Amino acid sequence: QVQLVESGGGLVQAGGSLRLSCAGSGRTFRNQGMGWFRQAPGKEREFVAAINWSGGSTYYADSVKGRFTISRDNTKNTVYLQMNSLKPEDTAVYYCAGRAAGSTWTKNQYEYDYWGQGTQVTVSS
Repeated sequence: QVQLVESGGGLVQAGGSLRLSCAGSGRTFRNQGMGWFRQAPGKEREFVAAINWSGGSTYYADSVKGRFTISRDNTKNTVYLQMNSLKPEDTAVYYCAGRAAGSTWTKNQYEYDYWGQGTQVTVSS
């Protein structure tokens, strides 16, 4: 079993930046693909970014491409989401997710087995 804990959310003005962190447990973190998802009130959960086990392969939703960067530090069992040029439309609860066995990235939320509790990101205009 893997536990994930997100941190780094908060309130920021449009155009600002935040860095989210997701801390995982256990050595198996090094073998897992990881992803970030978000959910705004009244909307379905949507894919944001994903990264393979080593960090050598990443994938982004078109809505955040060029503004967000996903990365990981396996020595710290941590995955990051650097969020730049934030827009009010980015306001949502952001969730970190991990795969039990898959080492590659995926944007399909149903291929993830472990989820964090979420962290709120609010971007004011």
